Amino acid sequence: QVELVESGGGLVQAGGSLSVSCAASGRTANTFDMAWFRQAPGKEREFVAAINWSGNTDYVDSVLGRFTISRVNAKNMMTLQMSSLKPEDTAVYYCAAGGAGIGARGDLYLYWGQGTQVTVSS
Repeated sequence: QVELVESGGGLVQAGGSLSVSCAASGRTANTFDMAWFRQAPGKEREFVAAINWSGNTDYVDSVLGRFTISRVNAKNMMTLQMSSLKPEDTAVYYCAAGGAGIGARGDLYLYWGQGTQVTVSS
């Protein structure tokens, strides 16, 4: 079993920067593929970025060059650094973990956090 707890988030003006982090607990948590998804009010959940245990990454096109996903396996921690934020980045950001590879499909990930709110004002 893996438990995921997000932290960070908050309110930021457009053009600003913010980070969200995910702490994973569980004996094998540092071997899992991990990802960030987000869901804005009234919209479907959307893939944002993913990273596997060896550091390979994947991003949705809309955040390329603005967001960076990273992890520290020894600390079971993953971070999403967000810059040049836009109002359309406003959403609840969810951490996810799984063992089936990285990608945009939600069913690749077995474990999900409770989410943290990111709000970007215009």
